[in-house]
Amino acid sequence: MEKIKLGISTCLLGKNVRYDGGHKLDRFLTDTLGQYVEYVPVCPEVECGLPIPRESMHLEGDPESPRLVTTRTKQDMTDRMVQWARSRVLELEKEGLCGFIFKSDSPSSGMERIKVYSEKGMPVKKGVGMFARIFMEHFPLLPIEEEGRLHDPKLRDNFIEQIFTLKRWREVLAKKENRGNLVGFHTQHKLLVLSHSPNHYQFMGKLVAKAKEMPLKELFQQYQALLMEALKLKTTPKKNSNVLMHMVGYFKEQLSSDEKKELLEVIDHYRQEYIPLIVPITLIQHYVRKYDQPYLKQQVYLNPHPLELQLRNHV
Repeated sequence: MEKIKLGISTCLLGKNVRYDGGHKLDRFLTDTLGQYVEYVPVCPEVECGLPIPRESMHLEGDPESPRLVTTRTKQDMTDRMVQWARSRVLELEKEGLCGFIFKSDSPSSGMERIKVYSEKGMPVKKGVGMFARIFMEHFPLLPIEEEGRLHDPKLRDNFIEQIFTLKRWREVLAKKENRGNLVGFHTQHKLLVLSHSPNHYQFMGKLVAKAKEMPLKELFQQYQALLMEALKLKTTPKKNSNVLMHMVGYFKEQLSSDEKKELLEVIDHYRQEYIPLIVPITLIQHYVRKYDQPYLKQQVYLNPHPLELQLRNHV
């Protein structure tokens, strides 16, 4: 698989573009995830023409529609930023991004809970960064995260699963669009979808079953929307255990009573959060290879992203 293209706030790559002339280098993003992705850096303040260093800014007014104002001289930068941002998202359409990693707490790039100051100078954490808001409105289906939230193992796992899945989906779209390619993709991703949302699993199954009754373009659009909606919902030990038990059913003729007992115990220990997901997954992979189980061999759920990222090693 070629590298995944991700947008990213430039300062997270260690570039000295912040208002104080500094950076916010994130080693996980550059050294670990960076092995698998190609970053497209974006710094709203510098790209809209502001200098380095520069006066700091914050959001003021209505949290739903705030103004971007310099903190000391009170210069209003809203129109300048909005005009640039609307132009920039059009340019980013050409990049084929599979997601974006924003800088937390930034009045231009923060994804959520950004301070918005009232006339009396009192902040409420209800804002969205000005560029981040325009980006999310323009690309509503793209996976997005903030670097701070990516230090949470479960949020990190969820985001990276989204971007790798979207990359695989884009590879399907790059081929000739036909129902067979969509059915093949869905078959491989069934259990991955089930681990995120049993409801979407059902909706998507019904959509694929009616594939011949719909215009091709509408079918692909609806499927993509459901896929990305499903993956935004986080997996849980309960949902994963449901998928693991589903897979056990494929070995009911092969496993000895001791093997089955051990596998069920391991799944239960995972469900109770005593052990990480990688443990039952590894055991099931062993049986998939041992008994050459054809359906499970093609399930992306067993290998949704590179093992080196160690995303399923946390409890």
